[in-house]
Amino acid sequence: MRRRPGIPASPLPQRDGIDAVRLRLPPDGPWPTAGAYLLERYGRAVGPERVADMLRAGVFVTTDGPLTADTPYRPGGYVWFHRDLEPETPVPFAVDVLHRDERILVVDKPHFLSTTPRGRHVTETALARLRRDLGLPGLSPAHRLDRLTAGLVLFVVRPELRGAYQGLFERRAVRKEYEAIAGLDPQRPMPVTVRSRIVKERGELAAFEVPGEPNSESRIELAEHRDGLGRYRLHPHTGRTHQLRLHMASLGLPILGDPLYPQVLTEPAPDDFRRPLQLLGSVLEFTDPVSKEPLHFESRRTLAAWTSPETWGNPHGSLVC
Repeated sequence: MRRRPGIPASPLPQRDGIDAVRLRLPPDGPWPTAGAYLLERYGRAVGPERVADMLRAGVFVTTDGPLTADTPYRPGGYVWFHRDLEPETPVPFAVDVLHRDERILVVDKPHFLSTTPRGRHVTETALARLRRDLGLPGLSPAHRLDRLTAGLVLFVVRPELRGAYQGLFERRAVRKEYEAIAGLDPQRPMPVTVRSRIVKERGELAAFEVPGEPNSESRIELAEHRDGLGRYRLHPHTGRTHQLRLHMASLGLPILGDPLYPQVLTEPAPDDFRRPLQLLGSVLEFTDPVSKEPLHFESRRTLAAWTSPETWGNPHGSLVC
């Protein structure tokens, strides 16, 4: 990731595509040694013996080398280390590369794979996989897709260009189109534009709509229908968390396989990949901010509830994504 000016480069290489944790020591405090501070900061979480073992093993590192229990405290100094990571259930689907050049990488992400490390999903993420598999340690995302949503994600190869590509999404200069499978309501006029105020509170799984000035907008079109199901094209004008999922549920058309909307259900087991959320980021279109070239990308994935509903709806069926 691109560093802020004045912050030295990490002396530790990535591990499994994951950056080392960077810690800045407080500018003042009563600690005679850096080890005393680390024991106070992390001892309660992992135990003082574990911190002491890490110090003896040279896990904590500065630009001058490994810290020891006796290294003097240096106010404002930087310390790096790799966390102990819990084992993760492998996501048995590939991240397909659709485009790669010296500036950007466009991939077709599968369902169930987080875009970036977060919570219990760290090494089993698109970013970590691509960094280690393609040998691109500086790779960073220009935007994100939900873990349960499949489709197109744009990554930036060169850290110094990340701001230029992120800015496209911030300025809404990217045309995004999604595909979703949901029930059919013949009485619901289509197309429809949904505007609402969405709030997502920290620690809560689901977002919700509240009264007030809208901060989200989605246009929803019915592309085709059969057997009581609709295939919908979704055009988000804004990018709030879970916006499309929440807007579809607010229309009485929750997306198939959604464990959060219209109500939070019991989360499936970590290794249950049989009923993916039927939402796909299908199109990204923008003008490259560096080359000024118009670019258009389309996902090659399909939604199983539409293309093979007997497989997607069968609890004993094979994996589909």
